[in-house]
Amino acid sequence: MTRSLVTPATRERVRNLATPVATAFGRLGLTPNALTLIGFAGTCVAAYAAAQQWWLAAGILVLAFGIFDLFDGALARATGQASKLGAFLDSTFDRAGEGIVYVGIAAGSVAAGFSEGAILAGAAMTAAFMVSYTRAKAESLGFAPGSGLMNVGLAPREVRLAILALGLVWTSLWQPLIAPEPCTETAPGVMSCIYGLMAHPYGYLALSATLGLITILAAITTIQRILHVRAQSREG
Repeated sequence: MTRSLVTPATRERVRNLATPVATAFGRLGLTPNALTLIGFAGTCVAAYAAAQQWWLAAGILVLAFGIFDLFDGALARATGQASKLGAFLDSTFDRAGEGIVYVGIAAGSVAAGFSEGAILAGAAMTAAFMVSYTRAKAESLGFAPGSGLMNVGLAPREVRLAILALGLVWTSLWQPLIAPEPCTETAPGVMSCIYGLMAHPYGYLALSATLGLITILAAITTIQRILHVRAQSREG
């Protein structure tokens, strides 16, 4: 089975829902490329939140700007502004944004004394990038033209972002509710506090499970796409 968890019909329904919102942004004077840059900036804020171990904020921002990513393409199609440059910028900033979020998670994990989280974040990022690379390379060689390869594999970008957002929110549930720990006095009268995942086992287990699941699903997706291209090459 090579089909994505997100079917073409589902994608079409979501795009139709996004179009009215996207055109509203257009009436405000925003272009599709401007929406792409705004989405990337928001993703950078999510990465910063993760680096600060603000897991709830990071999860909400990842989800919000994952949805926001729909609007640039919807606006371009609705207003006839679709272009190869716009598609290139959208794809490029999507990849950059996804990578930056994982870097933020790695930084937050290290700051929390959870070095395994940084390793898992690196693994998830690598696996996710392989999903995107197989599609880009296959399409450049003439396989699965158009959006054909987008519909191949268990975990395209939308699925990965949904898992990541929910996982970060899940991780936040195990943060200290009253005061962070441990705290040290870095200067007379100045306390420095870190929300330590290691002090809250369910927190780092939640983050580990999330990053591990993304790694596994993305790796499977990559293999599915390789096999799909291999089958196409034999048909040719």
